[in-house]
Amino acid sequence: MFRKLLAMATCALVAASFMVGVADAKPRKKRYKAGPAAVQVHVDVSSQTMSVRVNGKSYAYWPVSTGRKGFSTPRGTYSVKRMHKRYFSRQYYNSPMPHSIFFSGGFAIHGSNYIRQLGRPASHGCVRLHPGNAARLYSLVQTYGPRRTRITLSN
Repeated sequence: MFRKLLAMATCALVAASFMVGVADAKPRKKRYKAGPAAVQVHVDVSSQTMSVRVNGKSYAYWPVSTGRKGFSTPRGTYSVKRMHKRYFSRQYYNSPMPHSIFFSGGFAIHGSNYIRQLGRPASHGCVRLHPGNAARLYSLVQTYGPRRTRITLSN
C-alpha cells in the first residue's frame, strides 16, 4: 500500500513539474522566410521618377516628388514598415497622405493632391505620387504582401 501511494505521489509530482514547465515556456513565433521581393520599387531622386517591377517584369513608371531643398529623402534599400489607406501627417498641418506606405521612420510613399509639382522636388522628404498611382501601388503591395516588397531610393 505504501509503495502504491509513493508511486502515485511521484507521478503527481512529475506531472505537476511538467505542467509548470509548460506554463512557463514561451510559445515560439513561427518565422516565415520573406522570399524574393515580388514587388520592387525604385525611386530615382535625380530624375524624380519611380519604376515598379512585379516578379521581375516592368509594371509602371511614374513621376514623383521627393524632398525639396532643406528636406532630404533618405537613400538606401528598405522594407515596408507599415501601411495606411488613410493617413494624416501629424507633423505637417494634418496634411492628407492617402495610400501611405511607410519605409523609414516618418518617411512614406503616398498620394498627393499637388500633382502639378510631380517631377520635381517639392516634399518634406516623403515620396509623393499621383493619387491614382499611389492607390495602384498600395493595392499591389497588399496583394503580394509588405514582406515581399523592397523599396530602393537612389540618386
